[in-house]
Amino acid sequence: MSTTLPQGVAINAQVTPEFASILTPDALALVAALHRQFEPRRRELIAARVTRQAELDGGRLPDFLAETGHIRTGDWKIAPLPADLLDRRAEITGPVERKMMINALNSGAKSFMADFEDSNCPSWENQITGQINVRDAYRKTIAWTSPEGKAYRLNDTIATLILRPRGWHLMEKHVTVDGEQVSGAIFDFALSFFHNIHYLTANGSATYYYLPKMESHLEARLWNDIFVAAQGALSVPRGTIKATVLIETILAAFEMDEILYELREHSSGLNAGRWDYIFSCIKKFKNNRDFCLANRGQITMTVPFMRAYSLLLLKTCHRRNAPAIGGMAALIPIKNDPVANEKALAGVKADKDRDAADGYDGGWIAHPGLVPIALEAFSAVLGEQPNQIGKQRPDVEVKPADLINFQPETPITEAGLRMNINVGIQYLGSWISGNGCVPIHNLMEDAATAEISRSQIWQWIRSPKGVLDDGRKVTVELFRQLQEDEVGKLKAEYGARWTKQYQDAVEMFDMLTTSDRFVEFLTLPGYEYLS
Repeated sequence: MSTTLPQGVAINAQVTPEFASILTPDALALVAALHRQFEPRRRELIAARVTRQAELDGGRLPDFLAETGHIRTGDWKIAPLPADLLDRRAEITGPVERKMMINALNSGAKSFMADFEDSNCPSWENQITGQINVRDAYRKTIAWTSPEGKAYRLNDTIATLILRPRGWHLMEKHVTVDGEQVSGAIFDFALSFFHNIHYLTANGSATYYYLPKMESHLEARLWNDIFVAAQGALSVPRGTIKATVLIETILAAFEMDEILYELREHSSGLNAGRWDYIFSCIKKFKNNRDFCLANRGQITMTVPFMRAYSLLLLKTCHRRNAPAIGGMAALIPIKNDPVANEKALAGVKADKDRDAADGYDGGWIAHPGLVPIALEAFSAVLGEQPNQIGKQRPDVEVKPADLINFQPETPITEAGLRMNINVGIQYLGSWISGNGCVPIHNLMEDAATAEISRSQIWQWIRSPKGVLDDGRKVTVELFRQLQEDEVGKLKAEYGARWTKQYQDAVEMFDMLTTSDRFVEFLTLPGYEYLS
């Protein structure tokens, strides 16, 4: 770098002049300050996850916390919401890629979650370019021209921008402070906050965030303390930042009140992050011989444990004046097949109609073509009202047993096993190549759905219930036999596009599935493939 780095900060990656506009000494000083203050707590919380997993493996079932009962029964609310977060009836998501951001902001959705996490491959290039794109999007100067000369610009009216940083488990290997790698979460948050907060507050808004993959209210407390410290460092009024927490782990579902409480001055509600939630259930109960889920396609929002989680989230949020945002419908429009397209759109409509009728304030979609469906579903119940927080759900009573009523267990089919292999390898190959958001078999796949694919197979191999509907036990040998067959099909389909990255993906998927040690997140070994 041509600029002087703050004391103790090192960057072991290319810093172009454009990147230097993000990696300024003052911005990096904030990264360093937050790292030094909060990294020890982050490590303690990651260690606590390991301890809790050991307890689950030992047969201890999750329950609502006795020590926080006063929070669950107390009469408290989150702080009032800013005007641009009151109406989120249609919320589109996507990676921090320039063209996709412009299309999402122009889509007609009320808000847009720009993703540094699961739908974004966290290469150095993607992360810093993403920060540049976010900065330009906030200032409405973001633009892009295709190789064919098509120009992309922002409309006069655009969606409210919300950012999702990486989770607590991911590091930014290219930046160290005092010789230690920096948390990816702190890095993503600090840079976006430093470069944009004063511009936004001067224009009546602020930096808003989605917080992923938390497993406890203590992890939410860490985020809240980081917000307080960052606002203090930049002389920003406390409570300016607002954050929506994704409830996408089974353990967080038992602490939703507590998570809202910890973030109450910075909260903008909760989101039902369904795909990671399913993955979390598999991961946390993978060694329980009584646990085994059917094919991924059978695990919908209407099965018992997903229905209980969804309704509890809704009730909890509205009791605290907090928005409840429905999760992702992964179906996307299908070109050149009107029958399949009609079926896909009907599936999205049913999903959004159900959430709207239940009382949710909005829902996620992954494609601009689905925005009208989400708007129609929620507008039918909202009318001119920005949300339906006033719709309380005293009728909802969810017990601990309801949240772990893991059904259905069948069917597990050869087709389902093959689909998991096929999707997992295709997604990993794309991810290693630098793309974290991939349409596969008419679904928009990201890291969360790939996690389901590989974790299901891992668990089916080891569970006595991991038996196909034709009577065959799922084994390493059967998995590898089918994997070889699926790889052959993919090689024929891809032709010259089958590059080394896809062969690396096959090896990585095999390791993730057959290793006796369950890898916590596929992005951890995957990150080693990235520059």
